Order: sequence, then structure tokens, then C-alpha cells
Amino acid sequence: MQTLNDMLAQKFLTPEQHFEILSWTTRAKTPEKILEMPPHLWRSLELASVLMGFEVGPASA
Repeated sequence: MQTLNDMLAQKFLTPEQHFEILSWTTRAKTPEKILEMPPHLWRSLELASVLMGFEVGPASA
């Protein structure tokens, strides 16, 4: 979760996006459940990841 905190600190995620993504990943008990994260959260996470220099998510698989 450190990466999410870094994304928030660098303002690549809003506090609301950070909270929603962190909540989703905390509740998800498996990688498969994490991949079921709503599309709007994936878009936010993917953009923040690109801005940090790496890519994540189902679109990059």
C-alpha cells in the first residue's frame, strides 16, 4: 500500500481516489477480486502508475 500512499503524496491520486482504491484492495481477498475493481478506479490507478513510471492493471496484461 506504500505505492498508493506515494501516489497520493505526489498528487497523482486525489484523497477520494486513494480512499476508494485502498478500501477496495483491503476488502479483496484474492488477486482475482482486486482485478474486479470498478473501471473508474482502474483508470485512476493506471494514470497514476504511468505518471510514476510504471503500468498496472488488466489493460497492460
